[in-house]
Amino acid sequence: MTDSADLSPEDRKLVTLARSARARNGVPEGAAVRDETGRTYVAGTVALESLRLSALRTAVAMAVASGATSLEAAAVVTEAAGAAPEDLTAVGDLGGPATAVLLAGPDGAVRAAVTAG
Repeated sequence: MTDSADLSPEDRKLVTLARSARARNGVPEGAAVRDETGRTYVAGTVALESLRLSALRTAVAMAVASGATSLEAAAVVTEAAGAAPEDLTAVGDLGGPATAVLLAGPDGAVRAAVTAG
């Protein structure tokens, strides 16, 4: 478990943005990623009949579509015990295996900090 007080202001912002996306859209997960320039991309779960994406993969896709070439960090807010391997792979594809991924519960409490690789 990670103490949220130990997070940098930028990482706390990612968790807050991810939590807000989840609550605002009424979806199972919210996620936020920060690119190499400090820009953030926020997304919720996509659950269409023809398209299903986790919040984290959607946030990574938004970053790529906006021209990001790397990621500094990511956060996902979910009730699940952890991030899916596919989500970590997507973060790693853009940010590399050492990219930090914060896993938080719906209350915003960070339960774990892992790397994409």
